[in-house]
Amino acid sequence: MEIFGRSRWQLTLTYSIIMGIFLIVLILIMHKTIEWSMFSEQAQEILDAADSISENKERYNNAESNTDDNRLYKNTNDRLFYYVFDEDKRLIDFARASFRVESFILDTIDTWSVNEGEISVFNRPNELGRTTNIMMTSKHFRISGVNHTLYVGKDVTVMYSGLQKSTYALIFLGLLALITATIIGHVMAGKAIIPLKIAYEKQRQFAADASHELRTPLAVVMASADLLLTDQSITNPFLKQVISDVKSEVKKMSKLVSDLLIIARSDNNALKVSIKKFDLGSLLNQNIRMMTPLAEKKNITLTGENITKIEVHADEQKIKQLILILVDNAIKYTPEGGTVTVSLDNISKDKITFSVQDSGIGIAPEDQDKIFERFYRVDKVRSREIGGNGLGLSIASEIVRLHDSSISVESELGVGTKFIVELKTNTVDKKPSTEEKSDN
Repeated sequence: MEIFGRSRWQLTLTYSIIMGIFLIVLILIMHKTIEWSMFSEQAQEILDAADSISENKERYNNAESNTDDNRLYKNTNDRLFYYVFDEDKRLIDFARASFRVESFILDTIDTWSVNEGEISVFNRPNELGRTTNIMMTSKHFRISGVNHTLYVGKDVTVMYSGLQKSTYALIFLGLLALITATIIGHVMAGKAIIPLKIAYEKQRQFAADASHELRTPLAVVMASADLLLTDQSITNPFLKQVISDVKSEVKKMSKLVSDLLIIARSDNNALKVSIKKFDLGSLLNQNIRMMTPLAEKKNITLTGENITKIEVHADEQKIKQLILILVDNAIKYTPEGGTVTVSLDNISKDKITFSVQDSGIGIAPEDQDKIFERFYRVDKVRSREIGGNGLGLSIASEIVRLHDSSISVESELGVGTKFIVELKTNTVDKKPSTEEKSDN
């Protein structure tokens, strides 16, 4: 069923979003952890080399000393380098970096703005379009009363490139895990919905069977009540009132059973539309005439506005039922002395808009999205008093859906409610209505 299919995909989507967020956070944490571990190890190596070189220069009191500096700052990959400048910015000593990055390093030293002892990573694209990463620090020391500045660094391009590749690998594995989790989640959601689907099918079938089986006994009770009301031998007013009450309740029950049967058929996709050409304006006027006596009992003014002859292709019986539901609903929830207006609001090639507006109690904004749900009643106590069962608007919504159209509501508490139906249909002909004004 469509409802379970949607629910299954919603569960899958929710699960996928949760898993996606979890994997993104996990990948970010792993990336930052690897980056921190790599940075801290390389930074410590550079700081140790800077301390060793500066101490060596100070100890021998000679900036030109060549005392086994290789042992102090060179690693197996020979990527460590240093440059020593005096206070006049003259290069005193150095262990050169690779010629590919030396100009970049000297430019960085020339614009140096990092505090002493702080580690910073500098990067720029090389001639091949790849990014070169240099990790550097600085340290001040004195030789023979002269201030010198030592710049020590390391080419960490390979390490950052490895970090980038590992991150790409994590992202790929994360996407693979997400796809796998989504597929598994979809399968598991389907299995989880199976018991609900079975229970729903049983409930739906029960409603359909019960509604069908109740129609005959209710018809018998209704016929018996009519027969008793016409029986001349029954003269007791109390008994007549009891029989009348029974008939009234049977009518309510028959309507409820009929509504339940329609709902059950819609769930089984058994509701079909019989498309034919008919005059929508005439149908609106007919419904107004039929409902006028009910409106007059409550001293409600029921009128039609802008109703013209308009021939359309749709299911006449279902559109008639739709209009009756909306008008009946408006009369029920409009207090005595109020008004109900049925009108044709818009006519175009692809759609016809008609509405039913009342001056009733209105619907709160928080309830307007729920009124088309089955058995939902805004005021349950008042609904019971006026005979509502909460199925009318649900059936109206189903009829509109069968016509690939839409129904909406505009309402304000204490002011009134307006139901608007946009009926997608073919407009065949339009001319002034031949109905008399008095019919409205």
